[in-house]
Amino acid sequence: QSIGCDDYLGSDKVIDKCGICGGDNTACKVVSGVFKHTLTNLGYHKIVEIPEGATKINITEMSKSNNYLALRSRSGRSIINGNWAIDRPGRYEGGGTMFTYKRPNEISSTAGESFLADGPTNEVLDVYMIHQQPNPGIHYEYIIPGDNVISPQLLAHRRPGEPLNGQLGMPETTNHEDEDLHRETDTLTGQSAGTFPVIQPRRFPSHQPENQVPAVQPPRQNREYNWKQIGKTECTTTCGKGSQYPVFHCVNRVTHEEVSDSYCDSSTKPIPEEEACNLFPCPAFWDIGEWSECSKTCGLGMQHRQILCRQMYANRTLTVQQYRCHHLEKPETTSTCQLKICSEWQIRTEWTSCSVPCGVGQRTRDVKCVSNLGDIVDDEECNMKLRPNDIENCDMGPCAKSWFLTEWSDRCSAECGDGVRTRSVVCMTNQVSSLPLEGCGNNRPSETTSCNNGPCAGKVEWFAGAWTQCSTECGSGTQQREVICVRKTEGNFDVLNPYECSYLEKPPSQQSCYLKPCGSKWFHTEWSTCSKSCEGGFRVREVRCLSDDMTASTQCDPQLKPEEKEPCNTQDCIPEIDENCKDKYYNCNVVVQARLCVYTYYKTACCASCTRVANRQPGFLGRR
Repeated sequence: QSIGCDDYLGSDKVIDKCGICGGDNTACKVVSGVFKHTLTNLGYHKIVEIPEGATKINITEMSKSNNYLALRSRSGRSIINGNWAIDRPGRYEGGGTMFTYKRPNEISSTAGESFLADGPTNEVLDVYMIHQQPNPGIHYEYIIPGDNVISPQLLAHRRPGEPLNGQLGMPETTNHEDEDLHRETDTLTGQSAGTFPVIQPRRFPSHQPENQVPAVQPPRQNREYNWKQIGKTECTTTCGKGSQYPVFHCVNRVTHEEVSDSYCDSSTKPIPEEEACNLFPCPAFWDIGEWSECSKTCGLGMQHRQILCRQMYANRTLTVQQYRCHHLEKPETTSTCQLKICSEWQIRTEWTSCSVPCGVGQRTRDVKCVSNLGDIVDDEECNMKLRPNDIENCDMGPCAKSWFLTEWSDRCSAECGDGVRTRSVVCMTNQVSSLPLEGCGNNRPSETTSCNNGPCAGKVEWFAGAWTQCSTECGSGTQQREVICVRKTEGNFDVLNPYECSYLEKPPSQQSCYLKPCGSKWFHTEWSTCSKSCEGGFRVREVRCLSDDMTASTQCDPQLKPEEKEPCNTQDCIPEIDENCKDKYYNCNVVVQARLCVYTYYKTACCASCTRVANRQPGFLGRR
């Protein structure tokens, strides 16, 4: 058979939510609510007051946040997270009960902090929130005794027949001077929750209740056995102030020999009083907090934890100066972490062929973000800064078709005598397919042409004149100078044949020059063949703007752009006069109107008329 909460075999009594053995849950009151006030100032803000005698205490943050819960007694003693110091999750004693402080730390968890305690409390406690971000809401709940209910902690653990603090029974009436009357205020509504007596240990009336019969004690000298202290229990702690109790056994009064406790009167057995022991402080130790979330969701990251030097005394763990833990190696506060292997970029195909057979085109390849399991995932799961290119330009070489030329330079390379003028010539792709142009071929147009600015005056012996101006205003050109063999005479110079100075090193008469970059310039092809031989046709050429490195440019002056089309062969068409081509009949106009000129007979008989019509209407003679 089972044992009930009243310690009777076969009893089916259980403790209700009020802590009453065999109770019906009507002897207490549940106080609950949600603190949802909007807070503006950072720091400690009071949430709720937990009254004396409260049980089943539950203070829970409704969702995860950067705020912290704090707990302290009405006397001002910090129990959890006081004085701006955040304690690690664990068990903390306060208000006569043990509080369990929880702070979920899993990455996937959205649960907030919580305080849990069974109670009952022996003093008023205040719950605070250390406000750092918007309040997600704090749910609080606890149970307080109802009106005129004896505190359950004195009844629930008393064995049948066991005296209650030295009394054989519970008095029906008590002296009001020995009662603690407290009034609980509902923190949610602010209304009174009534008064209830709390019977404290060792505070029952000293007189016997009127309805109880005192137990008859045998005369002391007639008792053969009595209770004797034979030792003490083991100290609850090895350091930092623990507790122990005296141990009483029944012994023979004469021989002091231990006998069964049944020989002694149980009602006279002394109640063991708690005694302090091992008062010296415990050695300080490193209190290791939980690791923070990993700084990265994949790949190598960092995580941190709080390391505090703490020391235990009087069943409380206190934070002390770190030098007290110098005898111990300090644990690491940071560590590497890796939740999973990051996805990575993979090149799935080789480059495709260039999109053009010549010139500049593009080529592509397939680049995918692949997880560590080999699955193709969204590009956002890979580091976009490390993504390989999946498209790039490709140069298949020039598609040459035509020669492009600049205009001749304005300056002659020599100030006097023979010199040269220059122009730039480049073979480039012809982009206008309708032009009647052929490929560049081997007939490269000349880049220089001769020029003469008149005869030069007499000079001196191997005498080098001044360099001429550069043949081009920009880009690469040439400079010329006169080099002659002269003989100096009195007040005059005689020009000699060059062989007279052959034993001397002749200075160079030409050198390259470069004044400045040309920048962009207009290039054009040669004119095409005229579209008609008479009566006005047209011819075309292609014009391009090219930079110094012969690439397409948009920096040329539009006003200086050479013409791309011009008229040609504007003269009238004059038919050749053939003395033998005459009309042999007076009515040849009828032959023309009847379109009979296509026949050889009429074409000969009316030669002049048919020829005149053929020149006005090309192809007339060829239609039938």
